[in-house]
Amino acid sequence: MPRRIRPATLSLTTIVLCKNSPPPVFGRALKGATFAALSLLALTVLGCATVPPSERTPRDPWQRMNRGVYKFNDAFDRAIATPIARTYVRVFPQAVRTGVTNFFHNVTYPDVIVNALLQGQMEPFARDTGRFVVNTTVGIGGIFDPASHMGLSYEARDFGQTFGKWGMPSGPFVLLPLLGPSDVRDGLGRIPDAYAEPWAYIKNPYWDYGTLLFYSVAERADLLPLTDMARKTYDPYAFERNAYLQHRDFMVQGPQDQNGAEEELKQLQQQ
Repeated sequence: MPRRIRPATLSLTTIVLCKNSPPPVFGRALKGATFAALSLLALTVLGCATVPPSERTPRDPWQRMNRGVYKFNDAFDRAIATPIARTYVRVFPQAVRTGVTNFFHNVTYPDVIVNALLQGQMEPFARDTGRFVVNTTVGIGGIFDPASHMGLSYEARDFGQTFGKWGMPSGPFVLLPLLGPSDVRDGLGRIPDAYAEPWAYIKNPYWDYGTLLFYSVAERADLLPLTDMARKTYDPYAFERNAYLQHRDFMVQGPQDQNGAEEELKQLQQQ
């Protein structure tokens, strides 16, 4: 299994495909009516973006709407998410930020364990369980990561991938307000994913939304070094879409031929 490379996006999520970590969680903090309102705003007000003829693709039939949502996400990232993440980096030293990231990776790891079992991968299931136990105990609640030094590396599994392993088609690509890139299958997978993470069981709304916000800021801060690189691409939206689709295809089907997004990323890294 490949290690998790975050869903990549130029705003909150294209650059993510270059990093090891769980999916973005900004959207998970937006529940019920709040998320519905933001979705309606992005899909109706911003859904009139033009589509370059050369960029039309069968896997992205909703591209006009998706490009509108991309503009919304990118504006939010530039105006709010990135400034908050830069402040977080200035205030907290690297050691503290690493501990925060380790803790949240560990506390969300049961999602990975459950999906290893559902995919029938018993050896990875045993390794993932061992990693979680070691980091929770020896790593003091996951603040430290001794499991990686023992050869129990971080793995990437979620319900969208599991549905793909079970034979469900991916469906069209869709860019979700604040949550970032997805497809129909992965969008459905976000529902059980949410119940495999601790926030579904926190009854106190201050702890619920507070810890989610802190986690989201920490994730965005981890991506800051890649932000400018991703924004150099000729068509950031197409780069985000292609990188995401390639990554998800790899997680479900295994290695495939390289596409334009990966080649473009390599060229940027060499600059």
